[in-house]
Amino acid sequence: MTPPVVTPIASRGYAHPEILVDCAWVAEHLEDPDVLLLESDEDLLLFETGHIPGAQKIDWVEDLNDAVVRDYIDRDRFQAVLRDRGVNDRTTIVFYGDRNNWWACYALWVFQLFGVGNCRLLDGGRARWIDEGRPLTTDVARRAEGNISVGARDDVRIRAFRDDVMTHVANKGALVDVRSPEEFTGQRMHMPDYPNEGALRGGHIPGARSVPWARAVDPDTHTFRSADELRAIYVDEQHLDPHADIVVYCRIGERSSHTWFVLTYLLGWPRVRNYDGSWTEWGNSVRTPIERP
Repeated sequence: MTPPVVTPIASRGYAHPEILVDCAWVAEHLEDPDVLLLESDEDLLLFETGHIPGAQKIDWVEDLNDAVVRDYIDRDRFQAVLRDRGVNDRTTIVFYGDRNNWWACYALWVFQLFGVGNCRLLDGGRARWIDEGRPLTTDVARRAEGNISVGARDDVRIRAFRDDVMTHVANKGALVDVRSPEEFTGQRMHMPDYPNEGALRGGHIPGARSVPWARAVDPDTHTFRSADELRAIYVDEQHLDPHADIVVYCRIGERSSHTWFVLTYLLGWPRVRNYDGSWTEWGNSVRTPIERP
């Protein structure tokens, strides 16, 4: 069956269309030594079943998170991960993954914490690549060790911590809860199949708007909706101010990184932060206020 036609990226009105590439662009650059594909999936075993030729795997648990402290790895360990994947200072990194690029956006957000430039996202991710009948392989290409230099992690510009959110709530700042409606209302304490990432209390952060993350994606093509369609959701429907200080959150910061990407790059909003502690921290913390319908 022929996959649904995708509107070209350049004609969708994004603030930063250069952040996205399509399957044709990736296919043309499979042999380019200065382009590296990084696959990051919710299903940690999916890469081994087949991936885009030449791609490397980024495991969001093993590669990006500290095993003891609930935080990301430090600069030296992060730089070692990138060099092991063959990343150089001139490398263009293209992220992609399953679930509408949910975890690919999360990986890209973590890379931005360390100031890694020249990052792109494959619009439509794995699903679009497969829908177009393009090849997968189980072979893992070993690249020569890279030489990229990474700066210190910046935990201020695009990241929010619990105390930041407490201040944000007190100031009646804009908050976007990207979880499911059932999680937002407190009917569900965690995502299905994720009981270890639940919380003692259900509900949402006071004043938050409910905008499930996947609304930003066309379910037929797996690609992002146009800028006009996105503004219809976030501005016309939710009345968010593009110039406001906006904090997005979910349960551990992964789904909200997708919305952070949409607001930051596709709509060009300058002051969006991701609260990666999210509901597993907020819902379990003492004296953090919550709302329920």
